[in-house]
Amino acid sequence: MPAPLLFVLSGLTQYLGAAFAVWLFASVAPPTVAWLRVVVAAVVLVAWRRPWRTPGGWTRRTLLTTAAFGVVLAGMNVAFYVAIAHLPLGTAVALEFAGPVAVAAVTGRTWRERAAIAVAAVGVVLLAGVSLDTGPTAAVGLVAIAVAAACWAGYILLGRRVATSQVGGLTGLSVAMAAGAVVFAPFLAGGAGPVLHDWRLALAVVAVGVLSSVVPYAIEQVVLRRVSAATFAVLLALLPVTSAVVGAVVLRQVPHGLEVVGLLLVSGAIALTARSTPQDERDAEAPPPA
Repeated sequence: MPAPLLFVLSGLTQYLGAAFAVWLFASVAPPTVAWLRVVVAAVVLVAWRRPWRTPGGWTRRTLLTTAAFGVVLAGMNVAFYVAIAHLPLGTAVALEFAGPVAVAAVTGRTWRERAAIAVAAVGVVLLAGVSLDTGPTAAVGLVAIAVAAACWAGYILLGRRVATSQVGGLTGLSVAMAAGAVVFAPFLAGGAGPVLHDWRLALAVVAVGVLSSVVPYAIEQVVLRRVSAATFAVLLALLPVTSAVVGAVVLRQVPHGLEVVGLLLVSGAIALTARSTPQDERDAEAPPPA
């Protein structure tokens, strides 16, 4: 399956999971919901992949890289949930995209990759309909989304190392999720009490974890093995595009004006990265720098 189509599938599951997450916010604090996402994903992935049975075992370096990946991944989710509690969703999505932009700008080896990320960034901003809020809580949201953007950049770089390691992307992801859950547990586990006493909340948490973490992050590990970090960063622009298309088809929220321009720009950016040269493909297949 082509990488762009995989990203569309990833986006669809993420937005379905987001619907359950929004319902949970009324009973559980957003950071705790983000942590519970990671916990559920860790349980599912560890039970599925059984990382202790990995052929060849784990080296110290691979284990440390995987653990760091998990901490960054969990931090990205927690920071983003804090941000959307204080900022409009579109603004948060656009600002967080600074992380992938930075990765593509620094790691891009060809003019196509660097031009594509610039075009995609403009498209995401237009799609998101950015509006800056000057309210008293806006500063909290801006700081949180800056942290989320930095974590997203780390997620791409560390995630590619895990995806191309000897243990395999999905097995590495299971250990990463477990590490992230353990590190953040002392800070966020205390707020999970309501979930333990309401089966509906517990079921919603499981749905959020599977739909928003297990499925999309597993798909992204597959994609990270196929493409360079810069190309992956550009493909991430398909996520807000997916939300716009779902809104148009399901909710009759048809894009218009600048939103249509944004859709065209992101589509053009994806087309730029799709037209790879043999050298581009060799670069994408090369292992990440040590």
